[in-house]
Amino acid sequence: MGFEKGSISFRMYFASRDLTTEDIDKFAAAALPPLSTLAEEEVHGWVGGRHLLDRNITEENAFLGGYLRLSLTQARKKVPTSLLQAECALEEMAVMEAEDKNYLNQTQRSEIKKSIQERLLPEMPVQLKGIDFVFDERSHMIYSTATSEKQVDAFVLTLMQTTGCGATPADPETIGERVAQVDVQGWAPSSFSDELEDGMVDGTAGREFLMWLWFCSEKRQGIAQIPDVGEMAYMVEGPLTFVMEGKGAHEITLRKGEPMLSAEARTALLSGKKLKKAKMQFVRGEEVWAFTFDADDFVFRSLKLPETETFDRVGKFQERMVFLETFRQSFFHLYSEFAKERNDSKQWKETKEEMRKWVADRPTTV
Repeated sequence: MGFEKGSISFRMYFASRDLTTEDIDKFAAAALPPLSTLAEEEVHGWVGGRHLLDRNITEENAFLGGYLRLSLTQARKKVPTSLLQAECALEEMAVMEAEDKNYLNQTQRSEIKKSIQERLLPEMPVQLKGIDFVFDERSHMIYSTATSEKQVDAFVLTLMQTTGCGATPADPETIGERVAQVDVQGWAPSSFSDELEDGMVDGTAGREFLMWLWFCSEKRQGIAQIPDVGEMAYMVEGPLTFVMEGKGAHEITLRKGEPMLSAEARTALLSGKKLKKAKMQFVRGEEVWAFTFDADDFVFRSLKLPETETFDRVGKFQERMVFLETFRQSFFHLYSEFAKERNDSKQWKETKEEMRKWVADRPTTV
């Protein structure tokens, strides 16, 4: 499953209550139906943590190393577009020749397409997709590979329908409210360019947070003391994606060379654009968490966890989950520090001026 090995792309969710062994029967009752029931419509349901067809959900396959981890599996059959178009063209040509016509009306073409889909669909292989999740009872957090809006809606709704447990995405607003006790929705956008006033730019709390992280990594040593974690260094790297809503090229991504020191990066910042997405690293001693951070939705892509020291499946998974919890604690702490500084009007005014000077004085490579 997604959290057991390799890199992880995920979002974090606040669970409205703990998920326990008492919920196993609920997940089992909403398990993925047998694939023999699959016709034209897709089917979906929960499966255990071993594979996407692990339909017999028990405590043994729902838990690994003390962590609840399951998948929401979608099964469907679909005729490939290219095959459907080719089959339709063949059938339409045959009908036109048989009826001595030069063309077919829309109704006839729709009927041909429907009949071909009905003929081909039973022969198509089943396509499986899974949304993995892990529940950590110590932090009461859910980690899920549901990252897109469609996936989030499907995961959150199905989990609620199955167990009655809510899963609230950990985004700039909810983390600000629950962790830092700050209402970020009342913030007006800040400009980090001397060439633009605050009212001339847009932005989100997430983008300002990523800009703050970048600034702090370069001008404040990029080191934080995280409770229960220790000293954690952080840095922002390329590729960099800058955004500013409005006319013209409002989004640009810098990949090649040294994007951090490029003239294009400085120009983007001076024009009022803010960092939306960037590759980052958290470093504690020899341990490295490398990931790409999407600041709008707080989505973490391709997170590489530090190497584990154990090799058995259970021990390795437990170590990975400890590393994931360390990552969460560090991220929440940094965002909380930002939110509190951002919410203090006097302190933020000083920080904003420092960031404007940082932007204006940025070195660039030729």
